Amino acid sequence: MKWKDNIIDSFVWGEIARREEKERVARLIAAMVKDGDVVGIGSGSTSYLALLTIAGRVKREGLFVRAIPTSLEITMACAGLGIPVTNLEENRPDWTFDGADEIDPDLNLIKGRGGAMFREKLLINSSPKTYIIADSSKRVARLGEKFPVPVEVFPQALTYVGQALKELAPTDIRLRMAEGKDGPIITENGNLIVDVWFDGIPEGAEVALKSITGVIESGLFTGYAVEIVDAG
Repeated sequence: MKWKDNIIDSFVWGEIARREEKERVARLIAAMVKDGDVVGIGSGSTSYLALLTIAGRVKREGLFVRAIPTSLEITMACAGLGIPVTNLEENRPDWTFDGADEIDPDLNLIKGRGGAMFREKLLINSSPKTYIIADSSKRVARLGEKFPVPVEVFPQALTYVGQALKELAPTDIRLRMAEGKDGPIITENGNLIVDVWFDGIPEGAEVALKSITGVIESGLFTGYAVEIVDAG
């Protein structure tokens, strides 16, 4: 039995920048979906628009598609759109799509502005094929030009991690604070996010960050086998 007047049906993403360009990318991703697919879905507005377009195909064509979402907001969107949700314990994704905050010429990425980098990295590593969907603003000459490196931190390790991060010579380290609530951002896993700024991200930084006790994951994605899908 379905809920009547489900509050999730009122879920609205909010204002989306560069929407027309992102919708063109969303249509390219939706066209890849086949009946029976298990699709990993990353976080962010472009992923949300792709999910909307996929839901349109599901409704029109009677496709059966299951999603493995990386965030609460994408899980809620799936519920509102009638897309069944599964998980990595039960299914391996046939393929995954996700967004990025920055993409360098070697297809290295910064991700995690939405705070879901641990689950996104797990999903990408679990998937035989991953498409990074991006508008033109995501391309940079080097990582760290526009955004810091987000680092997910176990709360009780925050002070220690803050001290250990200084060994990588960042220009700034800040606990990410929430805008819609008092206090810091809390990730899907109940952890904190520290944003780390660099003049130039050191070689091997992804491994160095992960080796710090208390760091759950970072938003650096270096050397991953991904394919970029953009509106160009």
